[in-house]
Amino acid sequence: MRSRHLATWVLATCLGLTSMVAMAQDGYRQPLDRIVAVVNEDAIMASDLESRVAQAKARLNTGNVAMPPEQALRSQVLDRMIVEEIEAQRAEKLDLSVDETELNRQVRAVASQNGMTLDQFADAVEADGLTLADVREQIRREMLIMQVQQAEVASRVNITEAEVDGFMQQNPGATRDQARQAIFQSKAGDEMDKWVQQIQGEAFIDNRLNQN
Repeated sequence: MRSRHLATWVLATCLGLTSMVAMAQDGYRQPLDRIVAVVNEDAIMASDLESRVAQAKARLNTGNVAMPPEQALRSQVLDRMIVEEIEAQRAEKLDLSVDETELNRQVRAVASQNGMTLDQFADAVEADGLTLADVREQIRREMLIMQVQQAEVASRVNITEAEVDGFMQQNPGATRDQARQAIFQSKAGDEMDKWVQQIQGEAFIDNRLNQN
């Protein structure tokens, strides 16, 4: 069963790329200076963290959300990047791939979120020192992560007929499919939290953010 809840959650992360043009104007692009975290055999660099922090700030500002303290935001963003790195590594081990047609569709969706055609978006990101290939690979990575979540989290969710019957009694007019979807969404969040804790516990993580 595919999880609309998980897909929507990851898609929101993916569409955070729509602020990349604005981010570049904030001067976030810095040389790779130091490692801020090691995840198994891969490293997360300070410049990558700064990029993601700028992206998070842009989304918070756009949504008129209160900005958390700088250090707290950086820590939260790095924690998310560590989880994403573990997920990407698992996708590689599972030999997952992304359908090129779906990838192209998602790239066009990102351009649309910026109110641009694909050509206009490519020109805009290139003007800010990025490339459309950079955006494309970021989206590919997010789609792979979504596949991992669907494969490993969705399989953990069990729904009984009794739960479906109970939901339908409490929500007259709901179909069995609607009941199953609603129950799945409710359980998927809890299973996601458990799964993230599990993969973090299984991975080697060296968080160096606060090291001098």
